[in-house]
Amino acid sequence: MRLTSKAQASAWGVRGAIVLGLILAAAGSAQAQVAPPAGQGSALTVDGLALAKAKTCLGCHLVDEKRVGPAYVQIARRYGDLEQAAQYLVNSIRLGGKGRWGVVPMPAQPQVTESEARQLAQWILSLK
Repeated sequence: MRLTSKAQASAWGVRGAIVLGLILAAAGSAQAQVAPPAGQGSALTVDGLALAKAKTCLGCHLVDEKRVGPAYVQIARRYGDLEQAAQYLVNSIRLGGKGRWGVVPMPAQPQVTESEARQLAQWILSLK
């Protein structure tokens, strides 16, 4: 396929990154790289990591390194000191977003319930 404009190339780059993340998640390759960081073996860590696996979050995010989206520890460092950090992350998970971490947008995740999004947000923030 020949891309004729910068906008088309950018759009295909974003789509390609999202598709790649979904393929990796479906293939299970993300599971090999999701050990909790040293000293992070609490029940919250295990439950949060299990939920992230179950919701295919690991197709785009890893715990301690960038994949398609930022590493969870980077998210925790950026937002951990905000007063409403958990709610901010819940909204980001469920509604998606763009422009906060570069050109690749985070698609909305409506299949993640409010309760699951809250559990994921609390787990992410615990990684700070």
